[in-house]
Amino acid sequence: MKHTRLRYCILGISALYAFNGGAQNGGSVSGNIESQYQYLLSDTAISAVQPQEKSLINTYAFINYTNSGFKAGTRLELYAPRILGYPDRFDGAGIGYRYVGYENDILSVTVGNFYEQFGTGLIFRAYEDRNLGLDNAMDGLSLRIRPFKGIGIKAVYGKQRFSFEGGRVINAAGIVRGFDVDLGFNEWFPKLDEKELSIRAGFSMVSKFQAANHPEYVLPQNVGSYGGRIDVTYKKFYINAEYIIKESDPSLDNEYIFNWGKGILINAGYSKKGFGVLLSAKHIDQMSYRSDREMVLNDGMINFIPPLTKTHTYNLVAQLYPYVSQPLGEVAYQADVMYNIKKGTKLGGKYGTTVSANFSTAFGSGQFATNANPLSRVTYRTDLFSTDGNLYWRDINLEVKRKLNNKWSLIASYFNLVLNNDIIKVADAPGIIKAHIGVVELLYKINDNHSIRAEFQGLWTEDRRDRGHWYTALVEYTISPDWYFTAVFQHNYGNPQENRRNLYPLIAAGKIWGATRLEARFGRVNAGMFCVGGVCRPVPASSGLTVVFSHSF
Repeated sequence: MKHTRLRYCILGISALYAFNGGAQNGGSVSGNIESQYQYLLSDTAISAVQPQEKSLINTYAFINYTNSGFKAGTRLELYAPRILGYPDRFDGAGIGYRYVGYENDILSVTVGNFYEQFGTGLIFRAYEDRNLGLDNAMDGLSLRIRPFKGIGIKAVYGKQRFSFEGGRVINAAGIVRGFDVDLGFNEWFPKLDEKELSIRAGFSMVSKFQAANHPEYVLPQNVGSYGGRIDVTYKKFYINAEYIIKESDPSLDNEYIFNWGKGILINAGYSKKGFGVLLSAKHIDQMSYRSDREMVLNDGMINFIPPLTKTHTYNLVAQLYPYVSQPLGEVAYQADVMYNIKKGTKLGGKYGTTVSANFSTAFGSGQFATNANPLSRVTYRTDLFSTDGNLYWRDINLEVKRKLNNKWSLIASYFNLVLNNDIIKVADAPGIIKAHIGVVELLYKINDNHSIRAEFQGLWTEDRRDRGHWYTALVEYTISPDWYFTAVFQHNYGNPQENRRNLYPLIAAGKIWGATRLEARFGRVNAGMFCVGGVCRPVPASSGLTVVFSHSF
């Protein structure tokens, strides 16, 4: 059966190509192919285990066809078996995504699979992040329409993707319905542009249906959420805010309490040439919103909790102690400042210097006892931006970028991290973990096509908590625009357990031919968390070969 489905999919794609080749009215085919292959070895020193298959592979082939407003597409997926860190239930080969539809200047209709987002995603976000192994694509109907100037309407109806088993997609049990209205006031009042004022507003409503069959509680089968947003820009200032209310949603996440949920996100900033500042605040309470109340981790999430933290790229900062959004409750704040010291000054130097500072913190949401009937299972109340004083996270970081001369450029960074691992759960040690991280990055430009980049990173934990101190050294040689070669050496030299003070060497090489890219990596990778936008997946330690291939057309 699995092979029959795959054969039909290949025949369908071939038919699209044939149709495109014979079309005389502008039909076109586009897409991409991506494959990641791993050959893993056992390495007892770092607790890396060789799977029985030894070889692992994920492959995706996405084909899109458009012709005079008509659109169609499909994505083939192969997990034979899935690469390290992906859910065990991803297995087999088959069609993982398919759609047909029509669009013009007024409307867009899609039947089948689609991705969509309302506002910041606080109420609804269907998206894919292949690095995380996350795909909650909708399967149903999507409608976008612009009935009048300045008005955009979105409507969605269907089920969310949950798994890929035996070469076929398994959807979550719940049905998700929603609509979003976006209003552009400047299109109605053109004089706002003359005043350098821009105003947008929006309203969203989403509901889910899941049959209630709990043996102990009478659960709501329909759970609605609704809210609005506003975005105002005046000259160099801007402010945007979104507020969402979610009805009582008892689930495995919250131990089947009947509290309502709420989420508010506010951003305000000012920017001009050479200077920018951003201030953000967020309060989340009971905003775990899933299409199946029995799911956990990243599965079945209807909405997305935007993180108020800087996106880190250096591996000791991003992989060992990242922040994970807390949908059941968090109060978070962030301040981000960037200033460009003018060139030709004593501090700016010949080419200028950019200084960036960032502060972010998060606390537990305040919960106050309520006099409600215990049988109601409304267990507490919370006030807007009230906290329980329990620190979840704090990140203070500073970055300085400077071009030293025509050949040399420098980036120096410092990070001060504090995380409550009882809540965040990204490391082995319980309680509060404090870490200091310093990074120096140098770029030497040999000529227009050749350059060398080096990173030196050091991480120190107070009282040698968790796995203790680390360093990372990286050297990358680039022959633009085609070749790059990288060597990375990471060492857990300060691990409290001396027999676990391991070296993690890794070498990599890559080649780019226009829209085609091939990369090979060999070496050790330490266990940690891979995070994107506050959403994380654990990555076990590994040792071996990884080959990545991609091509777009």
